[in-house]
Amino acid sequence: MTKEIHELVNEHPQLREQRDLLTSIPGISDVTAVKFLAEIPNVNQFESAAQLAAYAGLTPRHHHSGSSVHKRGRMSKKGNSRFRTAFYFPAITAMRWNPIVKAQSERLEKKGKIPMVIVGAAMRKLVHLAYGVLKTGKPFDPNYLQNRQIGT
Repeated sequence: MTKEIHELVNEHPQLREQRDLLTSIPGISDVTAVKFLAEIPNVNQFESAAQLAAYAGLTPRHHHSGSSVHKRGRMSKKGNSRFRTAFYFPAITAMRWNPIVKAQSERLEKKGKIPMVIVGAAMRKLVHLAYGVLKTGKPFDPNYLQNRQIGT
């Protein structure tokens, strides 16, 4: 079945291009890219990457009640569970190999965040990166922000 899916993607130039853009992000494999495209056929239906992350249920949920009740934050999970599940292992990989996600993970670890919060943040970051490459039509560039600040 996987072979048939890859053949189908390769037969359609737009799907092939979108898959190639997604796989340019370290941590996202062909399998994850195809799952992404199956769940989100058109990123233009979302106004922002934050809206896409909310659709996936990857938004943080804080619990504060008055001045006495402060529970640990959690992931919302009010979203597409298949989409969210597809990004769990890629996030673990990206925490090691993707320079942007790795820097974010190290920063959160220094702040004392628990491992699952860090993984959730990595999943959200990957969704943001995926939205960005599909929206712009340009492959992943780990130096994008630096180049933008310099003006290149």
